[in-house]
Amino acid sequence: MTALTLSTAAASGLRADAIVVGVAKGAKGPVVAPGAEAVDKAYDGALAGILETLGASGGEGEVTKLPAPTGFKAPVVVAVGLGAVPEKDDTFSAEALRRAAGAAARALAGAKKAVFALPITDAADAGVLAEGAALGAYAFDAYKENGKNGKDAKNGKAPLAEVTLLGGKPRDAAYKAALARATAVTEELNRARDLINTPPNDLYPEAFAAVATAAGKEHGIKVQVLDEKALAKGGYGGILGVGAGSAAAPRLVKLSYTSPKATKHLAFVGKGITYDSGGISLKPAGHNETMKCDMSGAAAVFAAVVAAARLGLEVNVTGWLALAENMPSGSATRPGDVLRMYSGKTVEVLNTDAEGRLVLADALWKASEEKPDAIIDVATLTGAMVLALGNRTFGVMANDDAFRTAIVEAADEVGEESWPMPLPEHLRKGMDSPTADIANMGERMGGGLVAGLFLKEFVGEGITWAHLDIAGPAFNESGPFGYTPKGGTGSAVRTLVRLAELTAAGDLG
Repeated sequence: MTALTLSTAAASGLRADAIVVGVAKGAKGPVVAPGAEAVDKAYDGALAGILETLGASGGEGEVTKLPAPTGFKAPVVVAVGLGAVPEKDDTFSAEALRRAAGAAARALAGAKKAVFALPITDAADAGVLAEGAALGAYAFDAYKENGKNGKDAKNGKAPLAEVTLLGGKPRDAAYKAALARATAVTEELNRARDLINTPPNDLYPEAFAAVATAAGKEHGIKVQVLDEKALAKGGYGGILGVGAGSAAAPRLVKLSYTSPKATKHLAFVGKGITYDSGGISLKPAGHNETMKCDMSGAAAVFAAVVAAARLGLEVNVTGWLALAENMPSGSATRPGDVLRMYSGKTVEVLNTDAEGRLVLADALWKASEEKPDAIIDVATLTGAMVLALGNRTFGVMANDDAFRTAIVEAADEVGEESWPMPLPEHLRKGMDSPTADIANMGERMGGGLVAGLFLKEFVGEGITWAHLDIAGPAFNESGPFGYTPKGGTGSAVRTLVRLAELTAAGDLG
């Protein structure tokens, strides 16, 4: 994990591999951003012109390297694009800062230390820059030849080891708190990324449960694991039905973080399909290769609960990880089978590849028994949501419009793209079954909304609930951008943590 520190020292006197400065896209060319005044002065005020000569424009994520000025102890200056110059008061958005820090950290893989002379006006800026740097420096190399040494076998470059934020006040309580928060959240988010990227032969339900158990012991979180025998005894037909075709038995994991000062209780429920073949309704060729990511919802819930514990938030947070591997075999659930869920309701399984809603249904009903103030489930649930919103935006559905709005606003605040989606009641009829209480499939059009309506059936009466479908942004199959790597992204972790913070402060419902 990249070490994060604050400093008010002069940029020229700090020993580092590089000095990072910001450059914005102005109407007449690149403009040096606040924070880099001393560096610009060392170039006799010509830094913007030099960068323009080198082809830099200040566009978002653009990285340009040049020799440092004479007298600097760092040999290189790295200019990172912040995007367009702000129209008002020269204040860059939190997300612009976060993405720029991430792009710079990624470009400095292999370096031991970098000094970031990027815009900092307050502790909040320091926090988002720290987040961007720590998330941008992420690399998953555990399975590469030199991975144990923290190096990528292909290029021999370890992630950037240390970032010093210039302009951050190391003795100021607000700045120290912002840095501590950024460290806790990014470490747990990066752990979620590790879980998502881990091959399914090593991350199966029992293995995931073991990771959660170890983290619980480390951070004072109570962990309860229901194995296949306990699930059978308890009547968890959804989780058992999905896991029936696999040699790796399913699990339901409960993580309980409690605060003695809490007056509110949040429940997070995560879909944890550690590998999804589609079951008997086998996925077509080309759709199986990334299905190790189908447990991203559970990874997000796990990370958020641990982060809440590390931050000592004054709210009770319970995480439910519904873990199963969806495989075809002689013992697998078949299309046409009927499962009796934990709630007692029966479900006709028309498509075994609509399995996430089955494991979530059991976990949602179990979570409802504790009567939390709100339940939020997170899942890579439907391809339909990707078609609707693309690869970078998750959909938000809820049984309460104000709660849905609050979640979208919280996501925006922490830099995660989301969009409010409806739950049209007329789509419910498509899930009527002549055999069971409900079918796990309905109308094809609006499939993401149909899935949300299915889940709604398994939320306890009177409980505020929301569903986050992160199928698009959970796994990045294209190239890295900003602070987002290729592979597992940790989508929704920051939103869940922010919701817990707002609840602790009494600002969420």
